[in-house]
Amino acid sequence: MRALLVERLPHRFAAARIAAATVGSGAGVGIGPIRLTDLEVPELPASGWHRIRPRLSGICGSDLATLDGSSSRYFEPIVSFPFVPGHEIVADALDGEHEGRRVVLEPVLGCAARGLPLCPACASGQRGSCVHIGFGHLKPGLQTGYCSDTGGGWSEELVAHVSQLHVVPDGVDDDDAVMVEPTACAVHAAHRARPEQGEHVVVIGGGTIGLLVVAAVREYFLPASLLAVARHPVQRDFARALGADLVVEEDELVRAVRRVTGSLALEARSGKPRRLTGGADVVIDCVGSARSIGQALEITRPGGRIVLVGMPGSTRVDLAPLWQREVTMLGAYAYGNESRPEGERSTFALALELVGAARLGRLVSARYPLDRYEEAVRHAASAGRRGAVKVVFDLRRREPTWHRQDIPAGRDEEEDRR
Repeated sequence: MRALLVERLPHRFAAARIAAATVGSGAGVGIGPIRLTDLEVPELPASGWHRIRPRLSGICGSDLATLDGSSSRYFEPIVSFPFVPGHEIVADALDGEHEGRRVVLEPVLGCAARGLPLCPACASGQRGSCVHIGFGHLKPGLQTGYCSDTGGGWSEELVAHVSQLHVVPDGVDDDDAVMVEPTACAVHAAHRARPEQGEHVVVIGGGTIGLLVVAAVREYFLPASLLAVARHPVQRDFARALGADLVVEEDELVRAVRRVTGSLALEARSGKPRRLTGGADVVIDCVGSARSIGQALEITRPGGRIVLVGMPGSTRVDLAPLWQREVTMLGAYAYGNESRPEGERSTFALALELVGAARLGRLVSARYPLDRYEEAVRHAASAGRRGAVKVVFDLRRREPTWHRQDIPAGRDEEEDRR
């Protein structure tokens, strides 16, 4: 089968870092560690495992960070090389109880998939917090798409455990379905933030996850105001369409929060943003950079809370506001079960409903076959600037398609997330 393979080749990762850091070269994200090749379909690791054939597979910000060598070294013990990337997947089930049906993949490789007794997290449905991601009958891998034993969505076939598969209802098309996994992440993030009725919420970042978080907050909670921060026009348009009350650019953020919350501004040194005495009740950071975390700390009220959804790495941030203002900072990774008025619900069940209700498949902007992977990855890395949101690999056709004019551009730092 054809597949895109990432190998542990230090010289290629180094070249990718250089390419990604080159300003104005048009190189885009580094693609050195990845190549298109022919592979054997992974063997079924044990009973309960099945074969699936991807239809669409998304390109995620974490995939881009892996390819350009900017992901945190924290992940090294929980990734096994070589691996086929791709964890945002809608596929056809080729065997098992779902044979002939379309399925979406819940990629976390928890205890059930690893053939182990359920840890407390997995037993409670919080597989994203599984403590056994490096053990069992699989090689290390926090998710499908980062484990050499499972394959990934950037291929013509992979294997998945039955506990990872969710049947796609007939009324949900492929574009909606490929958005289920990132939407599940956004649903979980919104529930980690859990804004109370009447609170002011800010979402930083207009990439895929930021837009999906806007949709999730609007769907499940009743904030007094929902403010979104987005860099590019296409992102701002979608943020409004998905429920943001106010959408601003980055340099307008402090002023906008001051107006919305009625906060006072403290005088600051020349060239520095004015600090607020109050601020937003909840800030959800969907970028994860030093700049965005710093912005979140600047605009969160005393006693407020910040939820980090964008994948952070090693960074330097002034934490004095966190200490002095007694702000709570939470992480939001993957998915699990969420407490709803009707009872505990899986984030994937909620996401399957939300993608249809909010028509989230409209965020899919471009589709590429595997053999155009260099163009696909570079398009994803500069999606916002090029009038796009989500870029996917399409295993159903041969030619690339996109919704907006394809304008050549280099990659800006954080481009795929902002």
